[in-house]
Amino acid sequence: MSEVITKHNAAPKVGFVSLGCAKALTDSELILTQLSAEGYQTSNTFEGADLVIVNTCGFIDDAVKESLDTIGEALAANGKVIVTGCLGAKAGEGGGNLVRQMHPSVLAVTGPQATQEVMDAVHANLPKPHDPFIDLVPNAFGVAGIKLTPRHYAYIKISEGCNHRCTFCIIPSMRGDLVSRPIGDVLKEARALFEGGVKELLVISQDTSAYGVDVKYITGFWDGRPIKTRMLELVQALGDMAEAYGAWVRLHYVYPYPSVDEVIPLMATGKVLPYLDVPMQHSHPDVLKRMKRPASGEKNLERIQRWREICPEIVVRSTFIAGFPGETEEEFSHLLDFMREAKIDRAGCFAYSAVPGAVANDIPGMLPLELREERRARFMAVAEAVSAAKLQQRVGATMQVLVDSAPALGKKGGIGRSYADAPEIDGIVKLLPPEKISKTLKVGEFTKARIVGTQGHDLVAQPY
Repeated sequence: MSEVITKHNAAPKVGFVSLGCAKALTDSELILTQLSAEGYQTSNTFEGADLVIVNTCGFIDDAVKESLDTIGEALAANGKVIVTGCLGAKAGEGGGNLVRQMHPSVLAVTGPQATQEVMDAVHANLPKPHDPFIDLVPNAFGVAGIKLTPRHYAYIKISEGCNHRCTFCIIPSMRGDLVSRPIGDVLKEARALFEGGVKELLVISQDTSAYGVDVKYITGFWDGRPIKTRMLELVQALGDMAEAYGAWVRLHYVYPYPSVDEVIPLMATGKVLPYLDVPMQHSHPDVLKRMKRPASGEKNLERIQRWREICPEIVVRSTFIAGFPGETEEEFSHLLDFMREAKIDRAGCFAYSAVPGAVANDIPGMLPLELREERRARFMAVAEAVSAAKLQQRVGATMQVLVDSAPALGKKGGIGRSYADAPEIDGIVKLLPPEKISKTLKVGEFTKARIVGTQGHDLVAQPY
């Protein structure tokens, strides 16, 4: 995802580009909140800014290239660039900083979650004008600060870092070990978002299931009462809070630990959306062992089946890697069989990418790129067939849809999402023009709609 952010009012101008995942987006929101709190303005062009901040991604080769290209574009157009984010923590040849090697003229380079370091660099190159209270910042959500998403949904990050050492991943080397946010701070931010009109709260982290492990599930406080710093208690509290505002809570990056089973009944009763984003990566035990993943494929299949017994409406989305070093045709076929049996509702797949610094690069049996891409294509063909069949089962059903777009109050239709669709990564619901002339659609509000058909990954629905 990539955005150049715009705000108004006279003040020193900072251009801002946010690249990468939702976790990077929340880092960008913190920086933008602080910029606005100190009176800076943001520019929608590089040329119109006094300096530019680029929040980078450095996870896979394509993301590294996009980040380096964006830095180059900002330097060419503006000349004064501060770099932050995951790529900022990445080493180049000989152990030096990769960004500085490729773009030596940048003003400063920091790693991820470095709001204060970024602000120090801004202050050094563009002195701050003033420092009003955050609550007075236009378009902010009080203590929750500025959000870069549409106003009706927002991400909330509950922890930083990760304790796993998956062999294909370098994120712990950039973001460090798990550090859980105090549960009272998370709930305070959530309340500010709901009070500000957010109708969908998306919970993110590197490992949502592990929330509180680092602090041994210490008891925190919220609204004067004790509450344990643990995923179950957090989700219960968020569900209760969301219910009061008629809002959704959606869980992302949930590892399939046994403790997750406790959350499924909350989905069955409607406290939180019956939706889990579970990064499984593969199904074959030997591949998962080479990946150093925390669960085997057989346990994953059993767990998903148990979840569906408790909550038949649950939607499971996941990501997988095809062509991991040493992957045999038999192991890959096991993955395809798993997809067919597990019936993953929404699945994405990457061909293995040899990320510099990843332990997996040294595993024997690196496959040719052509074979990795061919397996990715085969996987996606199976995944799309599974998804299409599951979508077809929804035809005739009535669903609640959150409206994301509704030109002319939806008189010509609109676009929304059901509980099964996270923004940007899943499908959409294409809303037809309402049959009743009095019916209108409004962005950020819910509407009931009858599913009348499917189009690829999307549903087509008649609002009423």
